[in-house]
Amino acid sequence: MPNYRYLGNSGLKISEITYGNWLTHGSQVENDTATACVHAALDAGITSFDTADVYANTKAEQVLGDALKGQRRESLEIFTKVYWPTGPAGPNDSGLSRKHVMESINGSLTRLGTDYVDLYQAHRFDTETPLEETMQAFADIVRQGKALYIGVSEWTADQIRAGHALAKDLGFQLISSQPQYSMLWRVIEDEVVPTSRELGVSQIVWSPMAQGVLSGKYVPGQPLPEGSRATDDKGGARMIQRFMTDDVLSRVQGLKPVADELDLSMAQLAVAWVLQNDNVAAALVGASRPEQVAENVKAAGVTIPAELMARIDEVLGDVVERDPGKTTEGAPQKRPS
Repeated sequence: MPNYRYLGNSGLKISEITYGNWLTHGSQVENDTATACVHAALDAGITSFDTADVYANTKAEQVLGDALKGQRRESLEIFTKVYWPTGPAGPNDSGLSRKHVMESINGSLTRLGTDYVDLYQAHRFDTETPLEETMQAFADIVRQGKALYIGVSEWTADQIRAGHALAKDLGFQLISSQPQYSMLWRVIEDEVVPTSRELGVSQIVWSPMAQGVLSGKYVPGQPLPEGSRATDDKGGARMIQRFMTDDVLSRVQGLKPVADELDLSMAQLAVAWVLQNDNVAAALVGASRPEQVAENVKAAGVTIPAELMARIDEVLGDVVERDPGKTTEGAPQKRPS
C-alpha cells in the first residue's frame, strides 16, 4: 500500500505513488489497458490520479472518468491540467487566458464525470496572458467549487513565487508544482525546490524513471526492446533521446548493485529515490500493463540510507543534468496554436 503525504501547506493528503493516466493515441486497445491499469491502481491502494485535457486530445480524461465510475468520489484525489491546445486549435484553444481556462475546466469536469477536481494545474506558464488574469480565473474556479486547489507544472522558481503571491492576495492556495525529476534530471534542486519549500508548495514529479531509462532495460550495444519508449516514433523516442548515450546507459547499469542491496528492482529504486526528497509529495507513475502498477507501489515507504544515496551520485557522476535553466529552455516561448 502506498503511503500518503500532505500536498504543500494544505490539509490535502495524496498517495505518494500517484497514477499518471495519459494515452498516446486513444485507441480502443489503449483505452481497455488504461482502464485495467486504473483498476489495478485502486486495488493497490492508490487514491490519487493525474491526467490532462491535452492527453490524447481529451480522450485520456474520458477514459479515466469511465474507469473511476462507481468509486466513492470523496475517497479519490483527481488532478487535471490546462494549457496545451485542445479541440481544433483555434486562437483561444490553448494558453491560460480567462476564456480558455474557464472553458477548459467545464470540459474536463464533463469528461471526468465529476463536479470538481481536487487539483487543477497550469500545464505550462503562458507568456502571452497576464499572470493576474490567469490567477483570477483560477480563484473564480476555486470559489465556484470546480477545483479545490491549484497547482502548476514546469514553472520556474520566479514564476512559482509570483503565482503564489497573487494566489494569496486572491484568497486561494497554490500548493503544488509538477516538474520532471529523476536521478538523471535534477534541474529543480537548486531553485524550484528551495523556493517551493519556503512557500509551502510540494512537487508532484513526472518521469521519475527518466522515460524508462532508469529501469535498466536499455543496455549499451544491445538492440532496443520491442515496443519500448525508445522505439515509439509518435514522440516517445524523441523525448528519451537525451538519455540514450552509451555513457548514461552504462552508468545506469551500475545502479543494479544498489537496487539489489535494497531488494528493489531498478524501476522501484528510481521511484524510491525521488521520494527521499522531503519536498516531493508524490511520484507520478504510469503503466502500460496492470501488473506494473503493483510493482511500482513497492517503492512507497522505502528509506534509502545516506551511504547508498551517496553511492548513486558516485555511480552517475557527471551525466546528471542539474542546470536550472533547462526549465526555461524547455518551456514554450509563445502560446501553441
